[in-house]
Amino acid sequence: MSLDSLAESDDWVSGRLISSPRELCGRPREYALLDGLFEDVRSGRGAAMVVGGEAGVGKTALLNHAVRSAARDFRVVRAAGVQSEMELGFAALHQLCGPFLPYVDRLPAPQRDALETVFGLRTGSAPDRLLVGLAVLGLLSRAAGECPLVCVVDDAQWLDEASAQSLVFAARRLRTEPILIVFVAREPGPEFHGLPVFVVGGLRDADARELLSSLVRWPMDGQVRERFLAEVRGNPLALLELSRGLTAELASGYQTLDVLPPSSQIERSFHRRVECLPEQSRRLLLTAAADPAGDPALVWRAATRLGIPADAAMPAAEDRRDRYQLRRCDEPCPAGRRSAIRGSDRRVSGE
Repeated sequence: MSLDSLAESDDWVSGRLISSPRELCGRPREYALLDGLFEDVRSGRGAAMVVGGEAGVGKTALLNHAVRSAARDFRVVRAAGVQSEMELGFAALHQLCGPFLPYVDRLPAPQRDALETVFGLRTGSAPDRLLVGLAVLGLLSRAAGECPLVCVVDDAQWLDEASAQSLVFAARRLRTEPILIVFVAREPGPEFHGLPVFVVGGLRDADARELLSSLVRWPMDGQVRERFLAEVRGNPLALLELSRGLTAELASGYQTLDVLPPSSQIERSFHRRVECLPEQSRRLLLTAAADPAGDPALVWRAATRLGIPADAAMPAAEDRRDRYQLRRCDEPCPAGRRSAIRGSDRRVSGE
């Protein structure tokens, strides 16, 4: 398989998380809430929500699961805040609204001119933000007139200010439009004031125990299990990642279980996995980590120019969670990105 064919494949470019039931256990309340929002939109009532929660708690996995279940009835568009683009006005808006530019001619002239100006399609002074917000609302409404629309904005804590204002302006005014806009943020900021906020917490103790039992191959000492669960605090990603390094000696209590914050433990787990990959696979991960925009097609083109073979992805594909990290370039995990860069730095410096 060539890199070009990987870049064009829906499986590699779409970036949709293929979640296993283990990763989504213990979320009936969250499913019910999202299902209710989808039903509202199906009946012609617009809706918007901010989904908050710490990194690794399962916000995006939950939304991906809900979006997949509704994909036949809705058109789904996604955008993501990028930390390096926070100073670029309307960067995220361009991500989200780019697919709808064919509808721009249907907007009133002032709104059309404002949107074309911020997207660089015409010259002119910076337009009034109110006109841009109205144009975004009009553009989404016209697209939703053909098919109900779901807009998912991930990593919303990293949205540039202009995009956040325009998108939240539109989200507050969804009434009779079949549109659902969901913002996903670790800590929703004041820019989302007025929108309903739902915070995804850690798994309940019983669900965390069930997930841990399904992941660990060794019999676990009772005190070790309690300490492990107390440290991860119900964070599903922490459970998934840290259980990989839980040896028989650690599980039985014959070795000391390190006490680190979940974020540090996750990063160390990612680093161990990067260290074990072949050189070309590490180079591919480094290329993906260096791309701030998270464009999978761009990553594969860069890999081609760097002489990285297509089969560099295969060692990670042997483990579905590693394969996910290679494939899912448009939702980078900060811990995984840092581990890829640090692991490569050590080899470059000869450590």
